[in-house]
Amino acid sequence: MSDSEETTTTGTTTAETTTTESLQHALVGQLMAIIGAPDDEEVARAADDIVQALDLRLREAQTAAA
Repeated sequence: MSDSEETTTTGTTTAETTTTESLQHALVGQLMAIIGAPDDEEVARAADDIVQALDLRLREAQTAAA
């Protein structure tokens, strides 16, 4: 196991946590963009992509923890 993949106390690796946190931060930024441009379809699509990626990441983490 490399240093970048150390297991945390919750059973997730540092790399997984970083990716999850990055997606969460990206989602917040995208939601702010939606507030600023509520009729922009590209902004909405980008937010949807992030939501899908975050959902997948959280499902994988939940499955791994089970």
